[in-house]
Amino acid sequence: MKIVIIGDGKVGHKLAISLSSEDYDVVLIDRNEKRIRSTIDQLDVICVQGNGADAQAQREAGVGEADLVIACASADELNMFSCLLAKRLGAKKTIARVRNPIYFDQMDLLKEDLLLTMAVNPELSTANEIARILFFPDVSKVEVFFKGKIELVEHALMEDSRLIGLKLSEIYSKFRVKVLICAIKRGKEVIIPDGNVVIEKGDVLHIAASHKDLEDFFKAIGRRSKKIKNVLICGGGHIAYYLAKQLLPLNMKIKIIEKDKERAEHLSEVLPEVSIVHGDGTKADLLKEEGIEEADALVSLTGMDEENIITSLYAQTLDIPKVIAKVNEESMIQMAEGLGMYSTVSPKSVTADAIIRYVRAINNSAESSNIQTLYHLVNERVEAAEIIIEKDAHFVNVPLKDLKMKKNCLIACIGRGKEILIPGGEDRIQVGDSVIVITSNQGIDDFTDVLV
Repeated sequence: MKIVIIGDGKVGHKLAISLSSEDYDVVLIDRNEKRIRSTIDQLDVICVQGNGADAQAQREAGVGEADLVIACASADELNMFSCLLAKRLGAKKTIARVRNPIYFDQMDLLKEDLLLTMAVNPELSTANEIARILFFPDVSKVEVFFKGKIELVEHALMEDSRLIGLKLSEIYSKFRVKVLICAIKRGKEVIIPDGNVVIEKGDVLHIAASHKDLEDFFKAIGRRSKKIKNVLICGGGHIAYYLAKQLLPLNMKIKIIEKDKERAEHLSEVLPEVSIVHGDGTKADLLKEEGIEEADALVSLTGMDEENIITSLYAQTLDIPKVIAKVNEESMIQMAEGLGMYSTVSPKSVTADAIIRYVRAINNSAESSNIQTLYHLVNERVEAAEIIIEKDAHFVNVPLKDLKMKKNCLIACIGRGKEILIPGGEDRIQVGDSVIVITSNQGIDDFTDVLV
């Protein structure tokens, strides 16, 4: 499968790394010579120096024979035009990154004329992720499957957690709530556990269950937090705009601190129900003046990872119940976690995951199943994939205990109509099921990829 990526920025480079590692034929177009040379040294991809909106550059990259063109340059206009040009040159499918709310809100009207297969909005997707965390403050990350029926959450254990010392097989008998711990981060180690694994102090758990069962579970272990009502947001970019629009209907009180005066004035016009403050949200004095100590949650969304981490660490010293930081660089995310910050969001990763999920879906040659949803966990060392079982196969109606799974693979949940199963050994996969698979083996395209 040939894929042409236009733009070697954060998203484009991450896509090039992920897709080339999965043996796709990747070509990268970027006008920056220094960046192109660096990518050539790092990755096994073909690079073309030039403007992605230039037909000559696209022809040189072989766009006419491409199965997919992904335009993720910094300018929305460039991305949309590049995709239109790519289709005219013969590309089979196109994806454009579109960040501006004005453009994205009209995408349904424009998509057909632009010949776009798909448009992705990193800021909207990131806002969705932050909103899910704020809805469920007991956890540091939330991913959803089965159209929201199942949630996969990350939970860092407190030192006095009631879970410490328990075997996973003992959890249901003790708390009487059906949840599945499907991955554990223990120091630098990642564990895809079985029932004999004992939970230890310092573990970060990834837990799958319905929202109600998760609420009951956290209540049972004494970790039920109060609902978020007062949110302070540092940085007034597109993510802050989308997030505020989502939180307002929930009667949350929202305040946004934005350094750029013109942007602050614009936010005041488009978000009249939100308190907009013109100032630097990284300054402790201003944060105190604007009521950080009374906030239930602080969300740091400035353009600098370092600023977001420092502001969030400061908020944690004030015992703010929920602190979330936007952090794009993977090395920074690991540093933040080392400092006790687990609620981080990455627009780069959110966008790349959405595109990789789509790439795998269209590349999936097996007709018996299909990737519906894909997330990366534990600093991208674990994949959580929702796979639809579309037709009969050798593994259908076989007890799970009799299926030979590859090492470090686990079936977390089965969705069957309106029913959600946390499966046991006697349960069987049926045609039409949605199956969540957790694995540290990267690049699964089909359910058969997790079987021996």
